[in-house]
Amino acid sequence: MPWFDAHLDLAYLAQRGRDMHATTHDINAGRAPAGAHTPAGVTLADLASAGVAGALGTIFTEAVPPSATPLEPQQYRAGDWNAARNAGLWQLHWYTQNASKLPPNLGILIECADVVAGVDDLPLWHGQGVVALGLTWVGQGRYAGGNATQTGLTTEGLELVRHIDALGIVHDASHLSDASFWQLCNATTRAIIATHSNCRSLLGGGATGENQRHLSDEQIREIARRDGVIGLNLFSAFLDPDKRHLGRATIADCTRHIEHVCTITNSRRHVALGSDTDGGFPADRLPQGINSPADWHKLTEALAANGWSDADLEGFQSANWARVLHLS
Repeated sequence: MPWFDAHLDLAYLAQRGRDMHATTHDINAGRAPAGAHTPAGVTLADLASAGVAGALGTIFTEAVPPSATPLEPQQYRAGDWNAARNAGLWQLHWYTQNASKLPPNLGILIECADVVAGVDDLPLWHGQGVVALGLTWVGQGRYAGGNATQTGLTTEGLELVRHIDALGIVHDASHLSDASFWQLCNATTRAIIATHSNCRSLLGGGATGENQRHLSDEQIREIARRDGVIGLNLFSAFLDPDKRHLGRATIADCTRHIEHVCTITNSRRHVALGSDTDGGFPADRLPQGINSPADWHKLTEALAANGWSDADLEGFQSANWARVLHLS
């Protein structure tokens, strides 16, 4: 069965200097440039050798305070929307330039909509392959408050939501504040996904506004009510609260989050993979036994041992994402 990963920062890793055409074996042996986040866990070569059929490749940009100096190519001063757009366009062009080496079924996810210069700019991104979009990243953005804030959608954000819906782009809620999440739900009747978020109640945060990086049980139910999907994030700190600063989670931690989503939704059609591999952390912070896409089968082996059917496993590997993203 093919794999689909809904969250890979491929262009960002290239922008930070990784040779995305080398294998992680060669990179970690010092035979090819690593760029950021070593040891490395993913490149285009690794995806191809593992037979990964599809992914959402992100456009990841990062705001720094207005008084700070951006030190990395994906960064921009908060409020400098032109700099945000330029950083995002570099990554968009990278996907175009490397199209022949990408997984055959790749869509583009804008992780933070600051790169979009208003509603008139949105069709350009959509026309270049953007199929999903998050309104903001961690902090306060042009269109919404992120998971480190208590703010909701801005007036510009509400207008952008209407145009996102008109184009059929899917909303990604992974970095929204609770206020932004529920305001988005009130502003759209469309499906909502969370490409790389885990279960808040398993990470020491169950109350409103607490640990907003992950989904409350109420948010999980709402995503499922809209027939959306939640992507399991493989960062160990997001799987086991005891591994917040050091160490590796386990496959059992992964299945705990997966099964919690299934219990809350009474279904296995609303959870899949959104690994976020090397998205700000190295491969030695992935769960034990998972070092690259070639190891993802260990997740489905554990689910099969829990009694998942072949159809359920196919859903987790790719079919659940294909349903909501309308990708073949």
